[in-house]
Amino acid sequence: MNRKDDKDKANFIFGIRPIIEAVEAGKTIDKLFIQKGLHNDLFAELWKLVRLRRINYKHVPLEKINRLTRKNHQGVFAFISPIDFHNIEDVVPALYEQGKNPLVLVLDRITDVRNFGAIARTAECAGVDAIIIPEQNAAAINADAIKTSAGALHKVTVCRTWNLKLALQFMKDSGIQLVGCTEKTQDNMYKPDYTPPTAIIIGSEEDGVSPEFLKMCDARAKIPMSGKIASLNVSVATGVILYEALRQRG
Repeated sequence: MNRKDDKDKANFIFGIRPIIEAVEAGKTIDKLFIQKGLHNDLFAELWKLVRLRRINYKHVPLEKINRLTRKNHQGVFAFISPIDFHNIEDVVPALYEQGKNPLVLVLDRITDVRNFGAIARTAECAGVDAIIIPEQNAAAINADAIKTSAGALHKVTVCRTWNLKLALQFMKDSGIQLVGCTEKTQDNMYKPDYTPPTAIIIGSEEDGVSPEFLKMCDARAKIPMSGKIASLNVSVATGVILYEALRQRG
């Protein structure tokens, strides 16, 4: 194991009993790899916790886990998150109770770690109350993400959800408007009114915001472009639209 492995050792754990103990101790599991076809009584105990705590898991070939560690992993390997995740269903009522006018950032399939860290840094600076990410198709929150965020990920509330569509509907039902940042509109970013409770949805650089989420939006916003390059880096685009919201909110 090299020096980088030693530095990152605290970010992962392997073996069925150690992972069970970590979960029961309140550690936040970012991702759990489970060997395909794994079945035994001890694993059944872990599997019960995985389902109960809704831990993000993936079944993988034995070779995948063997590449992660050569030690006795018993068919399971987990990455421990350096931050705690929250539920948007708990966060939104708390924001209203505090008398806040919620500004939420929703990230749809943002998978690049450094882009995610940069977005989190800008979001914290812009006063975003919460960032929502999906369990799947989201950047890993690891040491690189923390470093790129300049520590912002330790300060901003990050919510993770199994079903992003349900989370969006919950916010709509809670009086939060949805604004989709997309090129598929004639409305530029200055047209929407960001002063009410607002959730801004940012999609991947490749595909943008998912069509099913765009259909749910109360408004759409396009960043005006004057140059020959047709798009911005997603972290830059997020900063542009967040600061328009901040400008309107005064």
